Amino acid sequence: MSQGVQFNRLMLEMRAMQMDAMAKPSAPADAAKLQEGGPSFSDMLSQAVNKVNDTQQAASQMATVFEMGDKSIDLTEVMVASQKASVSFQAMTQVRNKLVAAYEDIMKMPI
Repeated sequence: MSQGVQFNRLMLEMRAMQMDAMAKPSAPADAAKLQEGGPSFSDMLSQAVNKVNDTQQAASQMATVFEMGDKSIDLTEVMVASQKASVSFQAMTQVRNKLVAAYEDIMKMPI
């Protein structure tokens, strides 16, 4: 049950990051505020990559502990953590692919 709650929390975090990325300033004052103190795109991307890395490391550590014979960790927990890491990595790969495609489209535009 707690794994389902963690999955829902992960999905909510991903949706919140998506909404933050899609948010547009509604006024010039908002644009100035965004430039001064808001998170930059590179910061948001770096945080997302770090979260994926943390998820993968946690899954790897959990698998290692399970393989060592620790009875406190169940196989289902290891498999769920592994799947979370896989899904988050696949999502990050898709974001990267979209960014590369957008960059290529921009580079193909005539000046």
